[in-house]
Amino acid sequence: MKHWILPALLGLSLAGCQIIEPRYPAGERERVEVIERGMEAPRETERAERPDTTGRVARQVAFPAEEYAALEKSGSAVISGRLLLGGRPVANRPVSAAPVTTYSAEAAEQALAGRAVEPADPRARAYTHTTRTDANGYFRLDGLPAGEFYVSGSGQDPSSGETRVVIRQVRLGNGQSRSVELSR
Repeated sequence: MKHWILPALLGLSLAGCQIIEPRYPAGERERVEVIERGMEAPRETERAERPDTTGRVARQVAFPAEEYAALEKSGSAVISGRLLLGGRPVANRPVSAAPVTTYSAEAAEQALAGRAVEPADPRARAYTHTTRTDANGYFRLDGLPAGEFYVSGSGQDPSSGETRVVIRQVRLGNGQSRSVELSR
């Protein structure tokens, strides 16, 4: 399947929907980093020269190279868990953990508003860890550094048929293991 089909379908399905404020467990806040593998982010000059035909929002925050340079790319922490939509496990879907930064926060705010931003800078993707869920919706992300992450997954909601994104913000210490349920 072409990489552009899922984002296009998601955009079309969201175009006619009313945006509803998401409900979070007490004290938690969800955020999302939209990352597309295999796509290279356009250079600044290319963005200004060509119109946006993807239906994505242009990023307002430039890639903060110094902020990312202070982050580790790998470590000994682990995030494991399960992706559930409508109480059912979501099989064979990507799950990612991206560090919380000013750059990823912008994408999170846009996603919560129902808008997708242009693809992430390849330098940001180098800090993102990905895996896939198994047949029962379970996942495991190994080799994470200490820090704060947006853990996200998506899949088709069995009750509505719409694609849903689920995100949790998780803080990890060195060598720590955390269990996260991504559910809606």
